[in-house]
Amino acid sequence: MNDVSLNKDIIVSIMQANNSVMEKLAHALKPFGLSVQQFNVLRILRGQKGNMLNLNEITHRMIHKMSNTTRLVDKLIDKSLVERVICPENRRRVNISITEKGLEILSQIDSVIQEFEKEIIRLLSEKEKNTLLNLLIKIKS
Repeated sequence: MNDVSLNKDIIVSIMQANNSVMEKLAHALKPFGLSVQQFNVLRILRGQKGNMLNLNEITHRMIHKMSNTTRLVDKLIDKSLVERVICPENRRRVNISITEKGLEILSQIDSVIQEFEKEIIRLLSEKEKNTLLNLLIKIKS
């Protein structure tokens, strides 16, 4: 196999693997009424341990940079999972924080996601997992 063909096969395989993982993750989140992107926002905010982020900070940390963060946050507000807090020092600055309900739903989802992650990589040995992770980090850089 020549380099051009091998490169193409690698890229296509990465894209197919990503698509498969995303479809399975979306299916796992469906019973909770969350999209993958909404779940990502909730996890970002939970990781702040009570601190708030503005929309730009959330967008910067998103896995899907093409996501419309404002729309995602609006939907999470409608579900009472996050809230907007206007900064008292600068009324143009709006911060977002996760609510107790948001933390509760994430705690319900945690075990489902752990099982999902285990299932996705069940066929890989520990050595293969480490190699794959290192290769993906290398590609991402």
